[in-house]
Amino acid sequence: MVTAAKTVSQVAMHMTVAFAVMYVATGSLALGGVAAVVEPICNVMLLPLHDKMWERIRARVEARKACLLYTSDAADDTPCV
Repeated sequence: MVTAAKTVSQVAMHMTVAFAVMYVATGSLALGGVAAVVEPICNVMLLPLHDKMWERIRARVEARKACLLYTSDAADDTPCV
């Protein structure tokens, strides 16, 4: 229940901010309304791509850390790739 309320709150906040910014910039209620609808749709489409990018970055950082720990414990000076 709390997760659903948080999600609804986030969507409402995004829509309000998008509407307010566009209304202040243009003075148009219509353009503010369009922005309020389009902005959350764009967020929903792009968020999975953003999350996937950060998963890859995190995996690379963890792999690099593991490699550095392994090579510091190893007798030879094999570089991390």
